[in-house]
Amino acid sequence: MHKYMRAIGFSKLSDRREEQRLITDIIMNATYRSYTSNGEDTILAEFCEDFAPGMGIAVCGEFDAEEKFSYDYFYPYLRGTGISSYDDVSVERHADKESYAGVCDDIKVGVSLIFYLQNIVPYVKAQNMDLLPVTGTTLTLSGLSISGNIILPIGKDESEKQRIQKASMSRNKLIAAARRGDEDAIESLTLEDMDIYSTISKKILTEDVFSLVDTYFMPYGVECDQYSVMGEILDISLRVNKITHEEIYVMHLCCNDLEFDVCINKNDLYGEPQIGRRFKGVIWMQGYINYPM
Repeated sequence: MHKYMRAIGFSKLSDRREEQRLITDIIMNATYRSYTSNGEDTILAEFCEDFAPGMGIAVCGEFDAEEKFSYDYFYPYLRGTGISSYDDVSVERHADKESYAGVCDDIKVGVSLIFYLQNIVPYVKAQNMDLLPVTGTTLTLSGLSISGNIILPIGKDESEKQRIQKASMSRNKLIAAARRGDEDAIESLTLEDMDIYSTISKKILTEDVFSLVDTYFMPYGVECDQYSVMGEILDISLRVNKITHEEIYVMHLCCNDLEFDVCINKNDLYGEPQIGRRFKGVIWMQGYINYPM
């Protein structure tokens, strides 16, 4: 059973027979179907069914030469909205099955962003046609969470917001220059980090850490596509799973200037989400590469 099924409203799905019936229903009544050649005698197939707007389950497998479908694996998904990053993405296949991980070096995050690739068929098509690497792509990110908290925002006036935005843009320019080997930029970033560390070390003695840290984005655990995040809620919607009737919150977050959607079962979220408040939790990061037409 997939750990993140409860994030899209299947918290009570625990029986293998129910799981197999659900997979069969998805294959027969899929909302989206996609196919591509995966060798001389096989065809890679993906069947996706939405159980709430923008979220559902994808079933992946292969058709053999006799047109018999062999199911390999399934995973829950959330289709993100908007563009999270304009940087180029590299893709690597997982070792155990026909699934893929994407890697994006977005300077806003500060680490190599690794995610589970949702649209594998367009990538495999491009790979088979020797079109890789594809340039000019954009990336839409989304995350699934099974545990989270709502935290009140840090009070900021308009002038302070503008100052923070200006400082963030300046820091991103320095990081970009440092990646190109600019020694002055590297020195400036080092001194800035030392100043921040010194300031926080003094304030942490008398203030709460969440009143000092506005947002964060950090790798979590041993799996490379899971992250511990805290981000400001820019938009929110409540969706209902059409099968289980469980309610799911979908929040559009801004985290370290990176924007993406996160879904979480209403029963797994502690607190009342509102625009302007912050979401804190662990997410499984997924991504959809928008290939140019």
